[in-house]
Amino acid sequence: MSPIISALCLAGGLIACSSSGSSQAPPTNEGYLLPYDLDNPAETVELPKELDEISGLGMGLSETRILAINDEDGVIFYLNRSTGKVDQEIAFWKDGDYEGIEMVGNDAYVVKSTGTIYHVKDVGTEAQVVDKHNSFLTDENNVEALGYDPSAHCLLLGCKGKPGDGDELESSKAIYSFDLNTFQLSEKPKYVIRLQEVHEYLDTHPAVQKLEKLWEFFDPDQSELGFSPSGIAVHPITGEFYILSSVGKLLMVYHPDRGIVHIQKLSKKIHAQPEGICFDQQGTLYISNEGKSDDAVLLRFDYQPK
Repeated sequence: MSPIISALCLAGGLIACSSSGSSQAPPTNEGYLLPYDLDNPAETVELPKELDEISGLGMGLSETRILAINDEDGVIFYLNRSTGKVDQEIAFWKDGDYEGIEMVGNDAYVVKSTGTIYHVKDVGTEAQVVDKHNSFLTDENNVEALGYDPSAHCLLLGCKGKPGDGDELESSKAIYSFDLNTFQLSEKPKYVIRLQEVHEYLDTHPAVQKLEKLWEFFDPDQSELGFSPSGIAVHPITGEFYILSSVGKLLMVYHPDRGIVHIQKLSKKIHAQPEGICFDQQGTLYISNEGKSDDAVLLRFDYQPK
């Protein structure tokens, strides 16, 4: 059976931007148990009004604070991860539609929906400078997810909109990689989420939670893939990619060697509009939800390996 997410073949290998593959990952996708109880957060904290439109999360360098952005202001917010309060605000650019943030070393990276990446060097210090990296991606691709893969030292950009050009990308969503050694974006997607392979996964995993609702969302008669990456983070222990889709309120877990290992329908009572996701080094999971009728919230889920 083919994996849920297929990598496009590039010269030099099938998957150029991949995790090292931890021995803690299960050897097959059968019987996979998600190590988080996503219906019962260990902690829920309300976020301030300026983060009602929170669109991305990243773990701060000290891990006592979380980085956040909203989709309106060119500002990086440092949050106390226990209280949700803003400890510091750092302006980096003018207002715009910012969707994802990651911290790598002393530098922060922010992505715009157009695919433009802002490299904020020595963020929050007197030496702070910003390099802007444009690419062939546009607002038609609608980049909403940004993650960091330390094993390949690259950023992962998930497109909510058009995956790219070519018949091979029909009924799919794409994830591109941005090499932090060369500061170049991959010409083709490194990973492709295909509708047909999602159907194959659901066909062979009858024990998946809320299977009927998942089949309703991934209707076999539809020609488009509704799953739309809004956040992505690489698990620090297993190397798996955790991909949020605010559309449909879904979490997809992808192993770089085996493809999809899990799909879960999120409870709308807990996850009103999931947009941001990140981990600390112990595997604690954080998910942010934009404010709709209520305040935006930051949810904490403790790592519980099975």
